[in-house]
Amino acid sequence: MLTTVGTSSLVAEKFGSGPIRAIALHGWGRSGADFAHILEGHSALALHLPGFGPAPAPPTAWSSEDYAREIAAALEGMGPLVVVGHSFGGRIAVRLAAAYPQLVSHLVLTGVPLTRVSGPSKPKPGFQVAKALYRAKLIPESVMESARQKYGSLDYRMATGVMREILVRVIAEDYLDDAARVTCPVTMVWGERDKPAPLAAAERALEFFPSATLRVVSGAEHLLEGTLEKEVASAVADALRD
Repeated sequence: MLTTVGTSSLVAEKFGSGPIRAIALHGWGRSGADFAHILEGHSALALHLPGFGPAPAPPTAWSSEDYAREIAAALEGMGPLVVVGHSFGGRIAVRLAAAYPQLVSHLVLTGVPLTRVSGPSKPKPGFQVAKALYRAKLIPESVMESARQKYGSLDYRMATGVMREILVRVIAEDYLDDAARVTCPVTMVWGERDKPAPLAAAERALEFFPSATLRVVSGAEHLLEGTLEKEVASAVADALRD
């Protein structure tokens, strides 16, 4: 059931009845529907983050901190809650737990790119040439956009307007300082073959959280499906029992 969160304009899928005990934050290009099986049987909200699903885009290029601030305001009077974060949503979840510890009783994270395990990849030479020509006003916007579509990642190609600006902003962020400030327990559930958020990055982030455990799901990749979905559901149930 689609609902608003508190008195805010944020929208979410509502599960169960009674006081909300958990919220879930989805990945880039996804929606709250990803958590239908994970939150089944619990009193919980799966947010549609602004700019995804039925939720309108933010008015400006928000950072993950801006998303966390908006969510914290919407959750006023609730909690502390179990917060589940997948990929981009996990970035926001870590910011939320670090800045608003009174709202978060437990973090469950999966496939979250919290840090890089190697340096950023260099732009392709063709894209660098196109950017230089565009900055010099030697090619029109239409040609520059063709270069973006040719050389950009799938997420970048699919994003438009302010959402593309947000994507560029958040992928450059690092979250290890915030991880070190998280005081609640953290359960990390990771796909062994996750490429967008490699297991090596999870193992590095594990060292920064004061109280965290890592469950590796054999053969699983990045999306919430199959055995990874089941293991995340199990971790959420465990966190709600604590």
